Amino acid sequence: RAENLLALDAILEPLGERTIRAHSGDEALKCLLTDDFAVILLDVQMPGLNGFETAELIKSRERTRYVPIIFLTAISKDEAYVFRGYSAGAVDYVFKPYDPGILRSKVSVFLELDAASRAAKRNEALMRAAFDHAPTGMARLDLDYRISEVNRALADLLGRRRNDLRD
Repeated sequence: RAENLLALDAILEPLGERTIRAHSGDEALKCLLTDDFAVILLDVQMPGLNGFETAELIKSRERTRYVPIIFLTAISKDEAYVFRGYSAGAVDYVFKPYDPGILRSKVSVFLELDAASRAAKRNEALMRAAFDHAPTGMARLDLDYRISEVNRALADLLGRRRNDLRD
């Protein structure tokens, strides 16, 4: 509902992050095709696909499998619905009316985790590039001291293909 989305925007606005609204499960799934998300707030009752069905589809895709989902609901307080929400992949199941500060805090935790994960991926890509393109020959060893990876310079120095030097 438009009024619920406006209320969520007002609650999350202090976090300073961009929010995307979806008015149905189908619309939410379309958004996931073009954008990456740190966290998804999902109403249990939506037109078309309900929240559980939407969550199951989100979790079935490799690209969105690990995006945390927080269910929000005013109606489905029955234990079976809560269990279904967690079974569908939710990290939390929040009943309306919810405390704005608590909801903002929960979302903030996932925003911080997402930022840390993205920073780690950037650092990993930088380290990978530095290893691969280093002018000095280098190898990485596994815990049994076998070669698990060599860079281009070492393979060239030894006159061997990189894959031939593994293990």
